[in-house]
Amino acid sequence: MTGACILVACVWSLVVVSTADAASTIPVAAESGMVVSAQHLATEVGVNVLRRGGSAIDAAVAVGYALAVVYPAAGNLGGGGFMTIWFADGRKTFLDFREKAPRAAGRDMYLDKGGKVIKGLSTIGWLAVGVPGTVSGLEYARQKYGSMTRAALIEPAIELAEDGFILQQGDVDMLASATEDLRRRPATAEIFLNKGRPFVAGQRLVQRDLAGTLRSIRKQGVDGFYKGRTGAAIVMASRAGGGIIDQADLDRYKTREFPPIACDYRGYHVISAPPPSSGGIAICEMLNILEGYPLRELGWGSAQALHYEIEAMRHAYVDRDSLVGDPDFVGNPSRELVGKSYAAKIRDSIQPDKAGVSTEIRQGVAPHEGSNTTHFSIIDHAGNAVSMTYTLNDWFGARVIATGTGVLMNDEMDDFTPDAGVADIAGVADIHGSVQEDANAIAPGKTPRSSMSPTIVTKHGKPVLILGTPGGSRIITTVLQTILNVVDFQMNIQEAVDAPRIHNQWLPDVTYIERYAVSPDTRRVLESMGHRFEDSQPANHVAAIIVGAPSLGGTAIGRNRFYGANDPRGGTGLALGY
Repeated sequence: MTGACILVACVWSLVVVSTADAASTIPVAAESGMVVSAQHLATEVGVNVLRRGGSAIDAAVAVGYALAVVYPAAGNLGGGGFMTIWFADGRKTFLDFREKAPRAAGRDMYLDKGGKVIKGLSTIGWLAVGVPGTVSGLEYARQKYGSMTRAALIEPAIELAEDGFILQQGDVDMLASATEDLRRRPATAEIFLNKGRPFVAGQRLVQRDLAGTLRSIRKQGVDGFYKGRTGAAIVMASRAGGGIIDQADLDRYKTREFPPIACDYRGYHVISAPPPSSGGIAICEMLNILEGYPLRELGWGSAQALHYEIEAMRHAYVDRDSLVGDPDFVGNPSRELVGKSYAAKIRDSIQPDKAGVSTEIRQGVAPHEGSNTTHFSIIDHAGNAVSMTYTLNDWFGARVIATGTGVLMNDEMDDFTPDAGVADIAGVADIHGSVQEDANAIAPGKTPRSSMSPTIVTKHGKPVLILGTPGGSRIITTVLQTILNVVDFQMNIQEAVDAPRIHNQWLPDVTYIERYAVSPDTRRVLESMGHRFEDSQPANHVAAIIVGAPSLGGTAIGRNRFYGANDPRGGTGLALGY
Protein backbone atom coordinates (compact mmCIF):
# COMPACT_ATOMS: atom_id res chain seq x y z
CA MET A 1 0.00 0.00 0.00
CA THR A 2 1.26 3.48 -0.82
CA GLY A 3 0.02 6.80 0.52
CA ALA A 4 -0.08 10.36 -0.69
CA CYS A 5 -0.97 13.34 1.51
CA ILE A 6 -3.51 15.58 -0.18
CA LEU A 7 -4.92 18.76 1.41
CA VAL A 8 -3.04 17.93 4.64
CA ALA A 9 -4.86 14.63 4.98
CA CYS A 10 -3.71 11.27 3.71
CA VAL A 11 -5.66 9.67 0.89
CA TRP A 12 -4.43 6.15 0.30
CA SER A 13 -3.98 4.58 -3.11
CA LEU A 14 -4.74 0.89 -3.20
CA VAL A 15 -2.45 -1.54 -4.98
CA VAL A 16 -4.71 -4.52 -4.61
CA VAL A 17 -5.24 -5.85 -8.14
CA SER A 18 -7.98 -8.19 -9.31
CA THR A 19 -8.15 -10.12 -12.54
CA ALA A 20 -10.94 -7.87 -13.81
CA ASP A 21 -9.31 -4.45 -13.51
CA ALA A 22 -6.43 -4.60 -15.94
CA ALA A 23 -7.68 -1.41 -17.65
CA SER A 24 -8.83 0.33 -14.45
CA THR A 25 -7.00 2.61 -12.08
CA ILE A 26 -7.45 2.01 -8.36
CA PRO A 27 -10.33 3.67 -6.47
CA VAL A 28 -9.36 6.76 -4.48
CA ALA A 29 -9.70 5.99 -0.76
CA ALA A 30 -10.16 8.27 2.24
CA GLU A 31 -11.16 8.09 5.87
CA SER A 32 -13.39 11.09 6.56
CA GLY A 33 -15.20 12.20 3.41
CA MET A 34 -15.24 12.04 -0.39
CA VAL A 35 -16.22 14.24 -3.34
CA VAL A 36 -16.30 13.16 -7.00
CA SER A 37 -17.11 15.73 -9.68
CA ALA A 38 -16.36 16.39 -13.34
CA GLN A 39 -13.85 19.19 -12.64
CA HIS A 40 -10.88 18.98 -10.29
CA LEU A 41 -11.16 22.51 -8.88
CA ALA A 42 -14.82 22.00 -7.99
CA THR A 43 -13.95 18.72 -6.28
CA GLU A 44 -11.28 20.51 -4.22
CA VAL A 45 -13.81 23.18 -3.22
CA GLY A 46 -16.14 20.46 -1.91
CA VAL A 47 -13.42 18.66 0.02
CA ASN A 48 -12.34 21.94 1.64
CA VAL A 49 -15.90 22.49 2.85
CA LEU A 50 -15.94 19.00 4.39
CA ARG A 51 -12.58 19.61 6.05
CA ARG A 52 -13.94 22.78 7.67
CA GLY A 53 -16.74 20.80 9.26
CA GLY A 54 -19.40 21.32 6.62
CA SER A 55 -21.90 18.61 5.76
CA ALA A 56 -22.39 16.86 2.44
CA ILE A 57 -25.23 19.31 1.77
CA ASP A 58 -22.94 22.29 2.40
CA ALA A 59 -20.32 20.78 0.11
CA ALA A 60 -22.91 20.15 -2.61
CA VAL A 61 -23.96 23.81 -2.59
CA ALA A 62 -20.34 24.94 -2.85
CA VAL A 63 -19.57 22.47 -5.64
CA GLY A 64 -22.72 23.53 -7.50
CA TYR A 65 -21.66 27.17 -7.48
CA ALA A 66 -18.04 26.31 -8.34
CA LEU A 67 -18.96 24.15 -11.34
CA ALA A 68 -20.91 27.09 -12.76
CA VAL A 69 -17.51 28.79 -13.08
CA VAL A 70 -15.03 26.01 -13.89
CA TYR A 71 -17.28 23.69 -15.92
CA PRO A 72 -19.38 26.19 -17.90
CA ALA A 73 -20.58 23.70 -20.52
CA ALA A 74 -22.88 22.06 -17.97
CA GLY A 75 -22.26 23.48 -14.49
CA ASN A 76 -24.57 26.42 -14.20
CA LEU A 77 -26.64 29.14 -12.63
CA GLY A 78 -28.90 29.40 -15.69
CA GLY A 79 -30.09 25.79 -15.75
CA GLY A 80 -31.61 23.35 -13.29
CA GLY A 81 -31.36 19.91 -11.77
CA PHE A 82 -32.12 17.36 -9.07
CA MET A 83 -30.61 16.52 -5.69
CA THR A 84 -31.12 13.25 -3.83
CA ILE A 85 -30.16 13.41 -0.15
CA TRP A 86 -29.65 10.66 2.42
CA PHE A 87 -29.29 11.88 5.99
CA ALA A 88 -27.17 10.08 8.56
CA ASP A 89 -30.25 9.56 10.74
CA GLY A 90 -32.01 7.59 7.97
CA ARG A 91 -34.19 10.33 6.50
CA LYS A 92 -34.20 10.81 2.74
CA THR A 93 -35.49 13.48 0.40
CA PHE A 94 -35.36 14.76 -3.17
CA LEU A 95 -35.17 18.35 -4.42
CA ASP A 96 -36.48 19.28 -7.87
CA PHE A 97 -35.08 22.56 -9.18
CA ARG A 98 -35.39 21.72 -12.87
CA GLU A 99 -36.34 24.43 -15.33
CA LYS A 100 -39.97 25.24 -16.13
CA ALA A 101 -41.75 26.43 -19.26
CA PRO A 102 -42.47 30.16 -19.21
CA ARG A 103 -46.08 31.30 -18.75
CA ALA A 104 -46.30 32.24 -22.44
CA ALA A 105 -45.19 28.80 -23.66
CA GLY A 106 -47.56 26.81 -25.88
CA ARG A 107 -47.89 23.20 -26.98
CA ASP A 108 -47.08 23.94 -30.64
CA MET A 109 -44.59 26.79 -30.20
CA TYR A 110 -41.82 25.03 -32.12
CA LEU A 111 -43.94 23.82 -35.05
CA ASP A 112 -44.43 25.36 -38.47
CA LYS A 113 -47.84 25.74 -40.10
CA GLY A 114 -47.62 22.18 -41.36
CA GLY A 115 -47.04 20.77 -37.88
CA LYS A 116 -43.35 20.08 -38.45
CA VAL A 117 -40.69 20.89 -35.86
CA ILE A 118 -38.64 23.95 -36.84
CA LYS A 119 -35.02 22.84 -36.56
CA GLY A 120 -32.95 24.70 -33.98
CA LEU A 121 -35.78 26.75 -32.52
CA SER A 122 -35.85 24.76 -29.28
CA THR A 123 -32.06 24.42 -28.94
CA ILE A 124 -30.39 27.71 -29.88
CA GLY A 125 -31.39 31.20 -28.77
CA TRP A 126 -33.68 32.70 -26.18
CA LEU A 127 -36.89 30.94 -27.26
CA ALA A 128 -35.21 27.68 -26.18
CA VAL A 129 -34.67 28.89 -22.60
CA GLY A 130 -36.73 27.55 -19.69
CA VAL A 131 -37.07 29.40 -16.40
CA PRO A 132 -33.85 28.47 -14.53
CA GLY A 133 -33.93 26.74 -11.14
CA THR A 134 -30.35 26.13 -10.01
CA VAL A 135 -29.96 29.12 -7.71
CA SER A 136 -33.34 28.42 -6.12
CA GLY A 137 -32.38 24.78 -5.57
CA LEU A 138 -28.95 25.44 -4.10
CA GLU A 139 -30.29 28.08 -1.72
CA TYR A 140 -33.25 25.87 -0.73
CA ALA A 141 -30.85 23.05 0.15
CA ARG A 142 -28.53 25.36 2.08
CA GLN A 143 -31.27 27.12 4.05
CA LYS A 144 -33.23 23.99 4.96
CA TYR A 145 -30.53 21.37 5.35
CA GLY A 146 -27.13 23.10 5.37
CA SER A 147 -25.06 24.34 8.31
CA MET A 148 -22.78 26.97 6.79
CA THR A 149 -23.40 30.52 5.61
CA ARG A 150 -24.08 31.41 2.02
CA ALA A 151 -20.97 33.60 1.96
CA ALA A 152 -18.73 30.71 3.05
CA LEU A 153 -20.11 28.40 0.36
CA ILE A 154 -20.20 30.82 -2.57
CA GLU A 155 -16.90 32.61 -1.96
CA PRO A 156 -14.72 29.95 -3.65
CA ALA A 157 -16.79 30.30 -6.83
CA ILE A 158 -16.49 34.10 -6.71
CA GLU A 159 -12.71 33.85 -6.41
CA LEU A 160 -12.49 31.37 -9.29
CA ALA A 161 -14.59 33.66 -11.49
CA GLU A 162 -12.88 36.93 -10.51
CA ASP A 163 -9.26 35.72 -10.52
CA GLY A 164 -9.77 33.08 -13.19
CA PHE A 165 -8.34 29.59 -13.32
CA ILE A 166 -5.74 27.85 -15.45
CA LEU A 167 -7.27 25.73 -18.18
CA GLN A 168 -6.20 22.12 -18.56
CA GLN A 169 -6.53 20.20 -21.82
CA GLY A 170 -9.89 18.72 -20.85
CA ASP A 171 -11.24 22.22 -20.15
CA VAL A 172 -9.97 23.46 -23.50
CA ASP A 173 -11.50 20.52 -25.35
CA MET A 174 -14.85 21.30 -23.74
CA LEU A 175 -14.72 24.95 -24.83
CA ALA A 176 -13.58 23.97 -28.32
CA SER A 177 -16.67 21.78 -28.81
CA ALA A 178 -18.83 24.91 -29.14
CA THR A 179 -16.39 27.46 -30.58
CA GLU A 180 -18.42 28.39 -33.64
CA ASP A 181 -21.69 28.84 -31.73
CA LEU A 182 -19.95 30.87 -29.02
CA ARG A 183 -18.28 33.06 -31.65
CA ARG A 184 -21.62 34.05 -33.20
CA ARG A 185 -22.70 36.05 -30.15
CA PRO A 186 -20.61 38.90 -28.74
CA ALA A 187 -21.60 38.19 -25.13
CA THR A 188 -20.37 34.57 -25.26
CA ALA A 189 -17.38 35.27 -27.54
CA GLU A 190 -16.06 37.91 -25.16
CA ILE A 191 -15.91 35.41 -22.29
CA PHE A 192 -15.19 32.00 -23.84
CA LEU A 193 -12.82 33.01 -26.64
CA ASN A 194 -9.41 34.59 -26.14
CA LYS A 195 -9.54 37.69 -28.33
CA GLY A 196 -11.56 35.77 -30.88
CA ARG A 197 -9.41 32.66 -30.81
CA PRO A 198 -9.94 29.40 -28.92
CA PHE A 199 -8.22 29.09 -25.57
CA VAL A 200 -5.30 26.70 -25.21
CA ALA A 201 -4.15 24.74 -22.18
CA GLY A 202 -2.22 26.85 -19.70
CA GLN A 203 -4.18 30.04 -20.34
CA ARG A 204 -6.45 31.61 -17.71
CA LEU A 205 -10.23 31.91 -18.07
CA VAL A 206 -11.57 34.95 -16.21
CA GLN A 207 -15.33 35.60 -15.81
CA ARG A 208 -15.77 38.93 -14.00
CA ASP A 209 -19.43 39.41 -14.98
CA LEU A 210 -20.23 36.00 -13.49
CA ALA A 211 -18.32 37.00 -10.34
CA GLY A 212 -20.60 40.03 -10.09
CA THR A 213 -23.71 37.87 -10.35
CA LEU A 214 -22.36 35.51 -7.69
CA ARG A 215 -21.72 38.52 -5.41
CA SER A 216 -25.34 39.58 -5.87
CA ILE A 217 -26.44 36.08 -4.81
CA ARG A 218 -24.03 36.19 -1.84
CA LYS A 219 -25.63 39.45 -0.69
CA GLN A 220 -29.29 38.86 -1.52
CA GLY A 221 -29.76 35.11 -1.90
CA VAL A 222 -32.25 34.05 -4.57
CA ASP A 223 -33.35 37.66 -5.04
CA GLY A 224 -29.83 38.43 -6.22
CA PHE A 225 -30.51 36.21 -9.22
CA TYR A 226 -34.24 36.27 -9.89
CA LYS A 227 -34.79 39.97 -9.12
CA GLY A 228 -32.77 43.16 -9.28
CA ARG A 229 -30.05 43.73 -11.85
CA THR A 230 -29.62 40.08 -12.86
CA GLY A 231 -33.32 39.32 -13.20
CA ALA A 232 -33.89 42.49 -15.23
CA ALA A 233 -30.98 41.64 -17.52
CA ILE A 234 -32.36 38.14 -18.18
CA VAL A 235 -35.82 39.51 -19.01
CA MET A 236 -34.40 42.24 -21.25
CA ALA A 237 -32.13 39.85 -23.13
CA SER A 238 -34.94 37.34 -23.54
CA ARG A 239 -37.27 39.95 -24.97
CA ALA A 240 -34.60 41.31 -27.32
CA GLY A 241 -33.68 37.82 -28.48
CA GLY A 242 -37.20 36.60 -29.25
CA GLY A 243 -37.68 34.72 -25.98
CA ILE A 244 -40.72 34.70 -23.72
CA ILE A 245 -39.39 34.74 -20.13
CA ASP A 246 -40.70 37.70 -18.16
CA GLN A 247 -40.21 38.91 -14.58
CA ALA A 248 -43.31 37.08 -13.38
CA ASP A 249 -41.76 33.79 -14.54
CA LEU A 250 -38.65 34.49 -12.47
CA ASP A 251 -40.67 35.65 -9.46
CA ARG A 252 -42.81 32.50 -9.44
CA TYR A 253 -40.02 29.93 -9.62
CA LYS A 254 -39.96 27.64 -6.58
CA THR A 255 -37.97 24.51 -5.77
CA ARG A 256 -40.12 21.45 -5.08
CA GLU A 257 -39.40 18.71 -2.56
CA PHE A 258 -40.62 15.15 -3.02
CA PRO A 259 -40.04 11.72 -1.48
CA PRO A 260 -37.55 9.82 -3.65
CA ILE A 261 -38.56 6.79 -5.68
CA ALA A 262 -37.47 3.70 -3.75
CA CYS A 263 -37.15 -0.03 -4.43
CA ASP A 264 -35.21 -3.03 -3.16
CA TYR A 265 -32.76 -5.12 -5.17
CA ARG A 266 -31.06 -8.24 -3.86
CA GLY A 267 -31.05 -6.96 -0.29
CA TYR A 268 -30.10 -3.36 -1.11
CA HIS A 269 -32.41 -0.33 -0.89
CA VAL A 270 -32.27 2.00 -3.90
CA ILE A 271 -33.47 5.61 -3.76
CA SER A 272 -33.53 7.75 -6.87
CA ALA A 273 -35.28 10.54 -8.71
CA PRO A 274 -39.12 10.65 -8.85
CA PRO A 275 -41.14 12.48 -11.53
CA PRO A 276 -40.59 14.85 -13.24
CA SER A 277 -37.57 12.59 -13.68
CA SER A 278 -38.25 9.30 -15.39
CA GLY A 279 -34.97 7.95 -14.06
CA GLY A 280 -35.89 6.50 -10.68
CA ILE A 281 -38.97 4.73 -12.02
CA ALA A 282 -37.10 3.24 -14.98
CA ILE A 283 -34.11 2.16 -12.85
CA CYS A 284 -36.36 0.43 -10.32
CA GLU A 285 -38.46 -1.17 -13.06
CA MET A 286 -35.35 -2.60 -14.72
CA LEU A 287 -33.85 -3.79 -11.42
CA ASN A 288 -37.12 -5.51 -10.53
CA ILE A 289 -37.19 -7.28 -13.89
CA LEU A 290 -33.55 -8.35 -13.66
CA GLU A 291 -33.86 -9.56 -10.07
CA GLY A 292 -35.63 -12.62 -11.47
CA TYR A 293 -32.56 -13.69 -13.46
CA PRO A 294 -29.30 -15.18 -12.07
CA LEU A 295 -27.04 -12.49 -13.53
CA ARG A 296 -24.01 -13.36 -11.42
CA GLU A 297 -24.12 -16.97 -12.54
CA LEU A 298 -24.67 -15.97 -16.17
CA GLY A 299 -21.62 -13.68 -15.98
CA TRP A 300 -20.81 -10.14 -17.02
CA GLY A 301 -20.95 -9.73 -20.78
CA SER A 302 -22.49 -13.14 -21.46
CA ALA A 303 -25.02 -13.33 -24.27
CA GLN A 304 -27.82 -14.41 -21.94
CA ALA A 305 -27.17 -11.67 -19.35
CA LEU A 306 -26.96 -9.01 -22.06
CA HIS A 307 -30.18 -10.28 -23.64
CA TYR A 308 -32.07 -9.89 -20.35
CA GLU A 309 -30.55 -6.46 -19.70
CA ILE A 310 -31.52 -5.23 -23.18
CA GLU A 311 -35.09 -6.48 -22.82
CA ALA A 312 -35.44 -4.86 -19.37
CA MET A 313 -34.24 -1.58 -20.87
CA ARG A 314 -36.62 -1.88 -23.81
CA HIS A 315 -39.69 -2.35 -21.61
CA ALA A 316 -38.75 0.32 -19.07
CA TYR A 317 -38.28 2.92 -21.79
CA VAL A 318 -41.73 2.20 -23.21
CA ASP A 319 -43.19 3.20 -19.84
CA ARG A 320 -40.76 6.05 -19.37
CA ASP A 321 -41.73 7.65 -22.66
CA SER A 322 -45.45 6.94 -22.46
CA LEU A 323 -46.50 7.51 -18.87
CA VAL A 324 -44.12 9.74 -16.92
CA GLY A 325 -44.17 13.54 -16.64
CA ASP A 326 -44.41 16.54 -14.34
CA PRO A 327 -46.53 15.40 -11.35
CA ASP A 328 -48.38 18.74 -11.31
CA PHE A 329 -49.71 17.89 -14.77
CA VAL A 330 -49.60 14.08 -15.09
CA GLY A 331 -50.99 11.28 -12.95
CA ASN A 332 -47.82 9.18 -12.84
CA PRO A 333 -48.50 5.49 -12.07
CA SER A 334 -45.28 5.31 -10.06
CA ARG A 335 -46.36 2.68 -7.53
CA GLU A 336 -47.45 0.28 -10.24
CA LEU A 337 -44.35 0.75 -12.39
CA VAL A 338 -41.92 0.04 -9.53
CA GLY A 339 -43.91 -2.91 -8.19
CA LYS A 340 -42.49 -6.44 -8.14
CA SER A 341 -45.69 -7.90 -9.61
CA TYR A 342 -45.51 -5.58 -12.61
CA ALA A 343 -41.91 -6.64 -13.22
CA ALA A 344 -42.97 -10.30 -13.05
CA LYS A 345 -45.54 -9.70 -15.81
CA ILE A 346 -42.86 -8.15 -18.00
CA ARG A 347 -40.51 -11.06 -17.34
CA ASP A 348 -43.26 -13.43 -18.46
CA SER A 349 -43.36 -11.59 -21.80
CA ILE A 350 -39.59 -11.78 -22.37
CA GLN A 351 -38.50 -14.78 -24.40
CA PRO A 352 -35.12 -16.18 -23.32
CA ASP A 353 -33.90 -16.73 -26.87
CA LYS A 354 -35.60 -14.02 -28.91
CA ALA A 355 -35.28 -10.23 -28.96
CA GLY A 356 -38.40 -8.17 -28.48
CA VAL A 357 -39.67 -5.93 -31.28
CA SER A 358 -40.06 -2.41 -29.94
CA THR A 359 -42.89 -1.34 -32.22
CA GLU A 360 -44.89 -4.42 -31.25
CA ILE A 361 -44.77 -3.31 -27.62
CA ARG A 362 -46.00 0.18 -28.44
CA GLN A 363 -45.83 2.61 -31.34
CA GLY A 364 -44.25 5.97 -30.63
CA VAL A 365 -41.39 8.36 -31.23
CA ALA A 366 -37.82 8.01 -30.06
CA PRO A 367 -36.92 9.87 -26.85
CA HIS A 368 -34.65 12.86 -27.29
CA GLU A 369 -32.85 14.78 -24.61
CA GLY A 370 -29.69 16.85 -24.34
CA SER A 371 -26.79 14.68 -23.20
CA ASN A 372 -24.43 17.27 -21.77
CA THR A 373 -25.22 17.38 -18.09
CA THR A 374 -22.93 17.05 -15.09
CA HIS A 375 -23.13 15.02 -11.89
CA PHE A 376 -21.32 14.91 -8.57
CA SER A 377 -21.43 12.61 -5.55
CA ILE A 378 -20.52 13.54 -1.96
CA ILE A 379 -20.44 11.86 1.45
CA ASP A 380 -19.33 13.39 4.74
CA HIS A 381 -17.83 12.00 7.95
CA ALA A 382 -21.23 11.53 9.60
CA GLY A 383 -22.68 9.54 6.69
CA ASN A 384 -24.83 12.25 5.08
CA ALA A 385 -24.77 11.71 1.31
CA VAL A 386 -25.72 13.84 -1.70
CA SER A 387 -26.16 12.73 -5.28
CA MET A 388 -26.76 15.74 -7.54
CA THR A 389 -27.21 16.13 -11.29
CA TYR A 390 -27.78 19.48 -12.97
CA THR A 391 -27.65 20.75 -16.50
CA LEU A 392 -27.95 23.36 -19.23
CA ASN A 393 -29.22 20.50 -21.46
CA ASP A 394 -26.82 20.77 -24.41
CA TRP A 395 -23.18 21.86 -24.03
CA PHE A 396 -23.36 25.56 -23.14
CA GLY A 397 -27.16 25.40 -23.21
CA ALA A 398 -28.84 27.76 -25.67
CA ARG A 399 -25.46 29.49 -26.22
CA VAL A 400 -26.85 32.80 -24.95
CA ILE A 401 -25.88 35.09 -22.06
CA ALA A 402 -27.73 38.09 -20.69
CA THR A 403 -25.18 40.85 -21.16
CA GLY A 404 -23.44 41.83 -17.94
CA THR A 405 -24.41 38.68 -16.01
CA GLY A 406 -21.93 36.09 -17.29
CA VAL A 407 -24.70 33.48 -16.93
CA LEU A 408 -25.10 30.92 -19.71
CA MET A 409 -28.74 30.01 -20.17
CA ASN A 410 -30.25 26.57 -20.75
CA ASP A 411 -32.03 25.14 -23.78
CA GLU A 412 -34.23 22.93 -21.60
CA MET A 413 -37.40 23.60 -23.60
CA ASP A 414 -35.99 21.07 -26.08
CA ASP A 415 -36.63 18.32 -23.51
CA PHE A 416 -40.36 18.64 -24.00
CA THR A 417 -41.97 16.67 -26.81
CA PRO A 418 -42.40 19.52 -29.33
CA ASP A 419 -44.80 17.64 -31.61
CA ALA A 420 -46.75 15.73 -28.94
CA GLY A 421 -50.03 16.02 -30.77
CA VAL A 422 -48.51 14.54 -33.91
CA ALA A 423 -46.92 11.65 -32.04
CA ASP A 424 -50.17 10.67 -30.35
CA ILE A 425 -52.59 11.48 -33.15
CA ALA A 426 -53.30 7.80 -33.76
CA GLY A 427 -54.30 7.25 -30.14
CA VAL A 428 -52.21 4.09 -29.85
CA ALA A 429 -52.79 1.99 -26.74
CA ASP A 430 -49.81 1.35 -24.52
CA ILE A 431 -48.95 -1.97 -22.86
CA HIS A 432 -51.43 -1.21 -20.09
CA GLY A 433 -54.23 -1.13 -22.68
CA SER A 434 -54.96 2.58 -22.21
CA VAL A 435 -54.54 5.44 -24.65
CA GLN A 436 -52.22 8.13 -23.28
CA GLU A 437 -52.05 11.84 -23.92
CA ASP A 438 -48.39 12.74 -24.26
CA ALA A 439 -47.16 13.24 -20.71
CA ASN A 440 -44.36 15.50 -21.90
CA ALA A 441 -46.23 18.04 -24.04
CA ILE A 442 -45.36 21.71 -23.51
CA ALA A 443 -47.57 23.66 -21.10
CA PRO A 444 -47.09 26.94 -19.20
CA GLY A 445 -45.30 26.40 -15.89
CA LYS A 446 -44.60 22.74 -16.64
CA THR A 447 -41.29 20.98 -16.06
CA PRO A 448 -40.02 18.84 -18.96
CA ARG A 449 -39.44 15.16 -18.32
CA SER A 450 -35.87 14.27 -17.50
CA SER A 451 -33.61 11.23 -17.37
CA MET A 452 -31.38 12.68 -14.64
CA SER A 453 -31.08 10.00 -11.98
CA PRO A 454 -29.08 11.02 -8.89
CA THR A 455 -29.13 7.75 -6.96
CA ILE A 456 -28.12 6.45 -3.52
CA VAL A 457 -28.06 2.76 -2.55
CA THR A 458 -28.26 1.78 1.14
CA LYS A 459 -28.13 -1.34 3.29
CA HIS A 460 -29.19 -1.65 6.93
CA GLY A 461 -30.03 2.06 6.94
CA LYS A 462 -26.57 3.21 5.82
CA PRO A 463 -25.43 4.48 2.41
CA VAL A 464 -23.20 2.07 0.49
CA LEU A 465 -23.21 3.58 -3.02
CA ILE A 466 -23.69 7.16 -4.25
CA LEU A 467 -23.74 7.63 -8.01
CA GLY A 468 -25.04 9.42 -11.05
CA THR A 469 -24.01 10.56 -14.50
CA PRO A 470 -24.76 12.97 -17.34
CA GLY A 471 -25.85 11.57 -20.69
CA GLY A 472 -29.47 12.40 -21.53
CA SER A 473 -31.55 9.29 -22.09
CA ARG A 474 -28.41 7.17 -21.55
CA ILE A 475 -28.23 8.26 -17.90
CA ILE A 476 -30.73 5.65 -16.81
CA THR A 477 -29.04 2.64 -18.37
CA THR A 478 -25.62 3.81 -17.20
CA VAL A 479 -26.75 4.06 -13.58
CA LEU A 480 -28.41 0.65 -13.94
CA GLN A 481 -25.26 -1.02 -15.26
CA THR A 482 -23.05 0.57 -12.60
CA ILE A 483 -25.35 -0.87 -9.90
CA LEU A 484 -25.33 -4.28 -11.60
CA ASN A 485 -21.55 -4.20 -11.88
CA VAL A 486 -21.22 -3.58 -8.14
CA VAL A 487 -24.05 -5.76 -6.79
CA ASP A 488 -24.21 -8.66 -9.24
CA PHE A 489 -20.78 -8.80 -10.80
CA GLN A 490 -18.85 -7.85 -7.63
CA MET A 491 -16.61 -5.26 -9.26
CA ASN A 492 -14.85 -2.61 -7.23
CA ILE A 493 -16.19 0.88 -7.75
CA GLN A 494 -13.60 1.96 -10.33
CA GLU A 495 -14.05 -1.25 -12.33
CA ALA A 496 -17.83 -0.74 -12.21
CA VAL A 497 -17.50 2.79 -13.58
CA ASP A 498 -14.90 1.86 -16.21
CA ALA A 499 -16.66 -1.24 -17.61
CA PRO A 500 -17.94 -0.90 -21.22
CA ARG A 501 -21.67 -0.18 -21.50
CA ILE A 502 -24.66 -0.88 -23.69
CA HIS A 503 -27.81 1.20 -24.16
CA ASN A 504 -31.28 0.41 -25.46
CA GLN A 505 -34.06 3.00 -25.23
CA TRP A 506 -36.93 1.18 -26.99
CA LEU A 507 -36.81 3.44 -30.06
CA PRO A 508 -34.94 3.36 -32.34
CA ASP A 509 -35.02 -0.43 -32.16
CA VAL A 510 -31.27 -0.83 -31.77
CA THR A 511 -28.81 -1.38 -28.92
CA TYR A 512 -25.84 0.98 -28.78
CA ILE A 513 -22.58 -0.58 -27.63
CA GLU A 514 -19.30 0.86 -26.46
CA ARG A 515 -16.06 -0.65 -27.67
CA TYR A 516 -15.37 -3.98 -25.95
CA ALA A 517 -18.87 -4.15 -24.44
CA VAL A 518 -19.82 -7.11 -26.65
CA SER A 519 -17.29 -9.60 -28.02
CA PRO A 520 -17.62 -10.66 -31.68
CA ASP A 521 -18.88 -14.15 -30.86
CA THR A 522 -21.33 -12.84 -28.26
CA ARG A 523 -22.60 -10.32 -30.79
CA ARG A 524 -23.26 -13.10 -33.28
CA VAL A 525 -25.26 -15.04 -30.68
CA LEU A 526 -27.35 -11.96 -29.85
CA GLU A 527 -27.89 -11.08 -33.51
CA SER A 528 -29.18 -14.61 -34.07
CA MET A 529 -31.81 -13.81 -31.42
CA GLY A 530 -32.86 -10.72 -33.40
CA HIS A 531 -30.87 -7.98 -31.66
CA ARG A 532 -29.43 -5.12 -33.72
CA PHE A 533 -26.35 -3.13 -32.70
CA GLU A 534 -24.70 0.19 -33.49
CA ASP A 535 -21.69 1.96 -32.06
CA SER A 536 -22.40 3.95 -28.91
CA GLN A 537 -23.26 7.62 -28.74
CA PRO A 538 -20.91 9.96 -26.79
CA ALA A 539 -19.80 8.55 -23.45
CA ASN A 540 -21.23 9.30 -20.02
CA HIS A 541 -19.13 10.56 -17.11
CA VAL A 542 -20.07 8.66 -13.94
CA ALA A 543 -19.14 10.05 -10.51
CA ALA A 544 -19.48 7.35 -7.85
CA ILE A 545 -18.58 6.60 -4.24
CA ILE A 546 -18.74 3.25 -2.44
CA VAL A 547 -18.72 3.02 1.36
CA GLY A 548 -16.94 0.50 3.56
CA ALA A 549 -14.53 -1.11 1.10
CA PRO A 550 -13.54 -0.81 -2.57
CA SER A 551 -16.24 -3.38 -3.42
CA LEU A 552 -19.44 -4.43 -1.67
CA GLY A 553 -18.64 -7.04 0.94
CA GLY A 554 -14.93 -6.44 0.48
CA THR A 555 -12.26 -5.55 3.00
CA ALA A 556 -11.52 -1.97 4.00
CA ILE A 557 -7.98 -0.71 3.46
CA GLY A 558 -6.65 0.60 6.75
CA ARG A 559 -8.97 3.16 8.30
CA ASN A 560 -10.42 4.27 4.96
CA ARG A 561 -14.21 4.18 4.73
CA PHE A 562 -14.87 5.93 1.41
CA TYR A 563 -13.76 4.94 -2.10
CA GLY A 564 -14.32 7.24 -5.06
CA ALA A 565 -14.32 6.63 -8.81
CA ASN A 566 -14.05 9.29 -11.51
CA ASP A 567 -15.05 8.12 -14.99
CA PRO A 568 -12.05 8.25 -17.36
CA ARG A 569 -14.35 8.81 -20.34
CA GLY A 570 -14.84 12.49 -19.53
CA GLY A 571 -11.23 13.59 -19.79
CA THR A 572 -11.77 15.80 -16.75
CA GLY A 573 -12.84 15.36 -13.17
CA LEU A 574 -11.42 14.20 -9.86
CA ALA A 575 -12.27 11.89 -6.99
CA LEU A 576 -10.76 13.28 -3.78
CA GLY A 577 -11.21 12.69 -0.08
CA TYR A 578 -9.57 13.61 3.20
